[in-house]
Amino acid sequence: MHLAYPAVLSALLFCTGLYGVLARRNAILVLMSVELMLNAVNLNLVAFDVWLSRAAEETLHSGQALTLFTIAIAAAEIGIGLAIVLAVYRNRGTSDIDRLRDTAEGHGPDGPDDDASDSDASAPRAAAEKAEATA
Repeated sequence: MHLAYPAVLSALLFCTGLYGVLARRNAILVLMSVELMLNAVNLNLVAFDVWLSRAAEETLHSGQALTLFTIAIAAAEIGIGLAIVLAVYRNRGTSDIDRLRDTAEGHGPDGPDDDASDSDASAPRAAAEKAEATA
């Protein structure tokens, strides 16, 4: 088999994972997309390891060993990431990344800037009413 086949498949998987990371709003789907990207990298590592070992008559297979380490790190990452997402879901009631970002910045309905934003929004209205009353 040529090297181009697994390389193209790996590029397609990586692009699909990248699209999932950039376009999805659910944190669990983002974690799954990151896993898809890591699997694309693993496919590339194994494909290039097989291709280079045939060319150099080498029996070390360092690409496959690196793939095993990558799989172990990915398993730990998904376990910790899923635990964090579940804890955030229990505390906030959502796993939507945009809502979590807004509440973290203080722009959400339960953020600390909620009272200040109401007074800031009513200040121009009060100034306009005062200007009309004096005119």
